[in-house]
Amino acid sequence: MMYPYYGGGPMGWGGVALMTLGMIVFWGGLLLIVVVVLRRHDGTAVRLLQERLARGEIDTEEFERVRRTLRSR
Repeated sequence: MMYPYYGGGPMGWGGVALMTLGMIVFWGGLLLIVVVVLRRHDGTAVRLLQERLARGEIDTEEFERVRRTLRSR
């Protein structure tokens, strides 16, 4: 016996809905991980820049220039 693609198969509409929900959760979680990693990396770069300023390795003008460059990316 042949089943229609959706609705009449062994999975039914509930299975299709769960698969769709699962994919949304998967891709949303992956996107969340990427955003968190990128934000943490940006914070690390700015923190290192602040430490260089505190040690006197760079002046405030260079600090602001590099910080603006980091924020624009």
